Amino acid sequence: MHVRPLALVAVLAGGALLSGCAQGAAAAPVPTASSAAAAVTVQNCDTSVTFDHPPKRVISIKSTSTEMMLALGVGDRIVGTAYQDGPVPARWAATMRGVPSLSDFMPSEEAVLAKKPDLVYSGWESAFSADQAGTRGELASLGVASYVQPAACRSTPVAKLTFAEVFREIDQAGRIFGVEARAKQVVATQQEQLAGIHRDPRGLTALWYSSGDASPYVGAGTGAPELVMKTAGLRNIAGDVPQTWTTLGWESIVADDPDVIILIDADWNTAAAKIHRLESDPATARLSAVQNHRFITIPFAESEAGVRSIDAARSVAAQLAHLHVG
Repeated sequence: MHVRPLALVAVLAGGALLSGCAQGAAAAPVPTASSAAAAVTVQNCDTSVTFDHPPKRVISIKSTSTEMMLALGVGDRIVGTAYQDGPVPARWAATMRGVPSLSDFMPSEEAVLAKKPDLVYSGWESAFSADQAGTRGELASLGVASYVQPAACRSTPVAKLTFAEVFREIDQAGRIFGVEARAKQVVATQQEQLAGIHRDPRGLTALWYSSGDASPYVGAGTGAPELVMKTAGLRNIAGDVPQTWTTLGWESIVADDPDVIILIDADWNTAAAKIHRLESDPATARLSAVQNHRFITIPFAESEAGVRSIDAARSVAAQLAHLHVG
C-alpha cells in the first residue's frame, strides 16, 4: 500500500482497465445485470458477504476500487468516492463527471451513510473501522454491504500476489456486479497483454521508491511492486521482506546500489521531488542509478494491486527497455 504523508502512521498501524484493454474492449457492449440474478456469496477477507442483488449505489474508497468498477462498465453506479489517488484516465473521465468526492482521505460513516449506498467498496481494509467509514458489522446492520479488494486484505493476506489473483478479483467483482461477461472480457484482454510483455533478460536490480525522506517507504516482496518488477524482469532489492511495503534505511539502499529506481508519481509526492532528494543528498547522489538517471516513473494509481497492475507492468517493461545499463 502506498502511503500519503498525512496518513503514514495510521496506515502502518492499520495495516490497474488499461489503455490497451480499453481500446480492445471499447466496441463491446456492456452487459447489464439481470433483475433475476442469483444471490452471490463471497468470503472477503475475514468476512462472508452475500449480495442478493448486484449493488446499484456504491461508495468507492481508493482509486483501485473506483477503476475496477469503471473497467467493468458499472461506473454509473458510483454515488461517491473517497481517498482517490489521482484523476482517472481520460477514457473514464466522462463517467466520473459529477460524481462527488466525500473526502480526500477516509470518509466518515456519516458521510458514507448520507449517500444511501448499498455497498462500500474499498481498496484498503482499514477503511472499515469505527472512526472511518464504519465497521463492517455496523454497516451490515444498516443494510450496507462492504467489500475489500482481496489483494488488500490484511486480516487474511495472500502469501504473494500473482496475476492469477488479480484476475480472480476481476472475475469476483464481475459476479458481484452482475457483469460476468464483461469481467471475462477484461481478464482475457489482460492475459493477452501479459503474454506480450518482454521480460528484461539482464538481471537488473531495482528499488521501488514510493515516499519518505528520512526512512523511504518502498515496495517489498509480496505485493504489487514485487509482481510488477518480477514481470518486467527486475530483481527487487527489498524482495526478501515478506510484506507488501516496508521502510528501508538509506545505508542499506546505498549498499545494494540498485541498477534502476522506480519512482511513484503523486500530486503530494512527485517523482521530480524524489529525484531532487536523491540528487541533492551526498550519499544517494553516488548511486549508479542516480548518476546515470536510470529512473522509471509510474503514477500512484497504478502502483497498488488492481485492474491497472498490468498497465504498470507494461509501462515498467517498456521504460526499462530504453535504459542503458553498463
